[in-house]
Amino acid sequence: MGTTAVDRDRLLDHPSFPVFWAARVLSALAFQMSAVAIGWLVYARTGSAYSLGLVGLFQFLPMVVLTLLVGHVADQYDRRRIVQICQLVEGLTLAVLAVAIFDDWLTIPGVFAAVLVLGAARAFEQPTMAALLPALVPAVALPRALAISSSAVQTATIIGPSLGGLLYAVGVTAPFVIAAVFFLAACGLMTFMRLQRSVPRREPPTLRSVFSGIAFIRSRPVILGSISLDMFAVLLGGATALLPIYAHDILQTGPWGLGLLRSAPAVGALTMSAVLTRVPLRRGVGRKMFAAVIVFGAATVVFAASTSLVVSLVALAVLGAADNVSVVIRSSLVQLLTPDEMRGRVSAVNSLFVGTSNQLGEFESGMAAGLLGAVPAGVLGGIGTIVIALLWMRLFPGLRKTETLSG
Repeated sequence: MGTTAVDRDRLLDHPSFPVFWAARVLSALAFQMSAVAIGWLVYARTGSAYSLGLVGLFQFLPMVVLTLLVGHVADQYDRRRIVQICQLVEGLTLAVLAVAIFDDWLTIPGVFAAVLVLGAARAFEQPTMAALLPALVPAVALPRALAISSSAVQTATIIGPSLGGLLYAVGVTAPFVIAAVFFLAACGLMTFMRLQRSVPRREPPTLRSVFSGIAFIRSRPVILGSISLDMFAVLLGGATALLPIYAHDILQTGPWGLGLLRSAPAVGALTMSAVLTRVPLRRGVGRKMFAAVIVFGAATVVFAASTSLVVSLVALAVLGAADNVSVVIRSSLVQLLTPDEMRGRVSAVNSLFVGTSNQLGEFESGMAAGLLGAVPAGVLGGIGTIVIALLWMRLFPGLRKTETLSG
């Protein structure tokens, strides 16, 4: 017998899923608040697009260095404890930043050092958290669980930047203090998480096992195509990394406006998550993923060329909705096509691709904006995203022809 929608809803009633959901919301809130505060702080003190790019670079470097180690650790040790340690480190790092700002001894190199530590912690936290979810719900409920989890993150991404911007306007230390508290609260919640399935027996650490995540992805063109498409699309279409410049110089707004701009993609993504939760993606998922990336690129072009706050917010909302479709399809394909004993390593490599598109994309956008200006850099990036989507349709025909999320 097939599994009905009611059955799928009940499958998500595992007592640890709400704990996972709450911990992820708090962590996402803390990250978004701190991202707004760090971006505005760096640009306010330096006035440099290059400095904003360096923030992305220092977040990205730990992912490159630690990816293979992260994957093996996530498959070798208790994933809950790994996430807890990461959230503890993130909370303490932001607390130190708050003290440094309050006592007026924080320097820009000090901010970059803190960002490096945060990047290292997130390099472990993100793939490990992703590998945890399949152990909380049955496989049949995973796509729906991913959509619900995504909606939680997007809700936090709406609230976090706005809250971070408002708190920054109240006091520079405020967003760092609250973000630190949220990370520590998430760390505490992880203590109450119980897995539905036992952790399988782990293989001993070898060079082959450490690199097996890369080998696995290379042997699965559908997975390789989906995560590389996401990487290059967001890498080129990373105009959102320039939001402090757009808010300050082009749209003539303050920290509150920056918070709204950072929230807008999440508004679109949350709306799309609600749609996907009620109307799951069933057929033609490959074609829908490519269409979503093309819409993402077009929305990036509109945002980059806009001089109106309203138009910019609408473009960013459309961008976020399109990105959410791509993320849900990619995440579902990666998790459903990967055996549990490989999920840590595969999720780590996937996080490297995602980190490349986000953090390295911020660096690339900052450098391009420094050379060309923010508007030309954003427009060219959006056009590049569309070109990549069209090219990937030819390079990965298997992904284009994928009908269902099970491959």
